[in-house]
This record gives sequence, structure tokens and C-alpha cells, in this order.
Amino acid sequence: MLAPPQNWWKPLSRMERSWVIVAFVWCLVLTIMMPLWFFLGRQNVPVTTYRVTQAEYFESVNAFVEEYQVDTLQGIPVVEPPPGSDVYLLARQWQWYPVLKLKKGEEYRLHLSSMDTQHGFSLQPTNLNLQVLPTYDYVAKIIPTQSGEYGIICNEYCGIGHHIMTSKVIVTE
Repeated sequence: MLAPPQNWWKPLSRMERSWVIVAFVWCLVLTIMMPLWFFLGRQNVPVTTYRVTQAEYFESVNAFVEEYQVDTLQGIPVVEPPPGSDVYLLARQWQWYPVLKLKKGEEYRLHLSSMDTQHGFSLQPTNLNLQVLPTYDYVAKIIPTQSGEYGIICNEYCGIGHHIMTSKVIVTE
């Protein structure tokens, strides 16, 4: 068995050396930007998370619907809570429950939880995406800034009926 020659590697050419330097500098820039963008970018939704049983959360949602229901949309209750209140949204295969009707420019505390499996809350066309898991109550402070109808979709595959798991948030003046 022979030992490899003393210089078994070939020195980098000028072009290769330039690209290695560019890649290294770019990695440093991106590494520095991650924490800066996290703290200065304001892209992260301020979320508080609580442990909750599915039965407790289900009771909270039902009490919320009972108190604030104003209409139904395709058999699903439409609720209109007062500004500044807690708003409950329940994910279950393959439905978001209930439909929310909120006021533009007012702050709400949006509670999200799942009854069965992992779901993804995506508010379209805005860029609000949250993971929704059973036994966790995710609370996000939201302020609707434009009136209109916004679609809610599940962006985490949750089974055969995943494609029909949609709902609405209606924002009024």
C-alpha cells in the first residue's frame, strides 16, 4: 500500500478561489441577517401559547359561538364579537369553525387550537401562517387593516379532505 503523494490536492485556480470567497462572504451576511431580521423585521406574529385540553377548548368555542352568533354561512355559524375581545377558531378535520366577522382597525385576541391533528392556519391573501396543534391554545393579537373577505385555508396536510378545509374572515368597516 502506497502513501498518497505529498500534495495530493491541486491548488485552487484564481476563479475557484474567487467563488469560494464570494460564497463564504454571502454565508456570513445571511448568518448576520437572520437575528437582525428576527428582531427588526416585524414579520413574526406575537403569539402566546397555553396548554389546554381539547374538551376545555371545545367548551370555550361553543360558549363563544353561543354568545356572539349573528348568522350562518353554509350551516356554519358566523360570529361577530365586540372589538378587543377574545376570538376563538377551532380546527378539525376538515373544517374551520366558526366564520369570523371582525371590525377594521380593532384589536382582537385570536385563539387557535385543533381537535384532532396538526393543521396549518393560513389567512389569504395576507401572509399570516400559524401551526395549529391539539392541546395547545395559540393566542395571537391581530388588527384587521382592510375590509373585505379573507380566506382561511389549512396549509398542513391533514388527511383526505384537506383540500376542502377552508373558511372566511369577514372584515367590516
